[in-house]
Amino acid sequence: MAVTFDDLPVVSVVHPDVEGQREILSPLITAVTAHRVPAIGFVNESKLYVDGELDAARVALLEGWLDAGLDLGNHSFSHPDLHRTPLAEYEADVERGATVTRRLLAARGEPLAWFRHPYLHTGCDLETKRAVVDFLAQRGERVAPVTVDHDDYLFAAAWDRAGARDDGALQRRLEAAYVPYIEAKVAYYEAQSRALFGREIPQVLLLHANSINARRFAALADALTAHGYRFVPLREAVADPAYESADTYTGPAGISWLHRWAMTKNVDRTLFQGEPETPHWVVEAAAPQ
Repeated sequence: MAVTFDDLPVVSVVHPDVEGQREILSPLITAVTAHRVPAIGFVNESKLYVDGELDAARVALLEGWLDAGLDLGNHSFSHPDLHRTPLAEYEADVERGATVTRRLLAARGEPLAWFRHPYLHTGCDLETKRAVVDFLAQRGERVAPVTVDHDDYLFAAAWDRAGARDDGALQRRLEAAYVPYIEAKVAYYEAQSRALFGREIPQVLLLHANSINARRFAALADALTAHGYRFVPLREAVADPAYESADTYTGPAGISWLHRWAMTKNVDRTLFQGEPETPHWVVEAAAPQ
């Protein structure tokens, strides 16, 4: 399994300040490295700026990620939605979003090799979808797929909001429910893999650089290891032939590549049934009060 984190340096509904972000990212890095997970984090570079100026303290958060031996990828500058943004504007945002990340990687002798679409929106028509792939290829980047998708961001938003009102009981409930929730999602996508390919393929897990993963990634890594997974770099996971499957999906949703491949093959839609839902109480707790 390849483990990927979106929205670096940090995504939080209550911690825009760099001190609060450091309190989230530092334990996340510790948990990831303690479990020897060769993770990659996808950066939104707009988060590195304060009042229009590049903030050295925020850049240092990314340097700490790299210093820990982890990789970085491009997640655009401002997290635009390709399905709502003109192609030229989107590509300009993608290019701007690589400025600092490429420089930090180059200083360590590493290339910027991966791009993750915001919202996993890859284009509402094949012309746009392919244009972005070609644009990225010219820059030495390729699209980072996702096979295991879920709503960890809702758990994190709920945890943040509970903390803001000193609701420790709710935070503990969220922490207790989180790992079983992700395990259920992983089991679901394993079944999708077997149905589509007749085997379990290497999975690409999407997580976010947020508070719930700062608190619970160590337990999640332990659970996945107990389930039989070993953690590999993204490039190793996607070297599996399954990732060469055709993907002509141009629907509105940001969905797993397993489902994109299935739709491209016109498989029976009953394949998609049974996906675990995010608990209603988590969705409610994540909403602004």
